[in-house]
This record gives sequence, C-alpha cells and structure tokens, in this order.
Amino acid sequence: MLTCIIRYDIDPTKKAQFERYAQNWGQAIPRNGAQLIGYYAPHEGSSTLAYGIYNIDSLAAYEAYRARLAADPLGRENYEFAQREKFISREDRTFLKLASAPHAPAASPKGARP
Repeated sequence: MLTCIIRYDIDPTKKAQFERYAQNWGQAIPRNGAQLIGYYAPHEGSSTLAYGIYNIDSLAAYEAYRARLAADPLGRENYEFAQREKFISREDRTFLKLASAPHAPAASPKGARP
C-alpha cells in the first residue's frame, strides 16, 4: 500500500474555490479506486499550503486509477475548474510507504473510565 500526498500551493484569496475542488475530489477519488484520507485546506499558519492524501495499492494501480479519474465526468470537470479559476499555483505528489507499523494500541487518557 502506498500513500500519495499531494502538496498544493494555493492562492489565499481563492480558498473557497480550493474547498469546492476538494469536495469534488471527495466524490470522484473513492469511486475511481483510491482510498481517500482527505483534502485539507489552510486554517492556521500558512494561508497558501493545502494537502490531498489518499492510499493506493501500487504504482500500477495508480496509473489505472488516474486513467479512470481522467475519464470520470466530475474528474474532468474538476481539472477544468482548477485550470479556469487558477487557484493552484503549484502541485507536488509524493508516494510514501508506511514504515512504522505495526502500531501499539492507543493508551487511555489518565483518569478515563473504560
């Protein structure tokens, strides 16, 4: 399993457009074969940094997923929306493999009752 992390540099005056873009991917990405973790817009700190994060089985699965996404009506519309509105100035993809597993169970907070 690979995790794709997309780092976006966005126009801070067009945050609402990025959020619409993110919501559209929230529909299109899962139905085309990737496990969406989420899209994240700026809240505190940087006003220009945003992320999209999803899991995919392999690079071969990624290539097939990208082809399906490009053929998806909402996927095509979303690509065109981003190009037309120009709210993304840079987009970088990184594929990472989980290295810390297996994880220990989460500890209960002190004083918490089961």
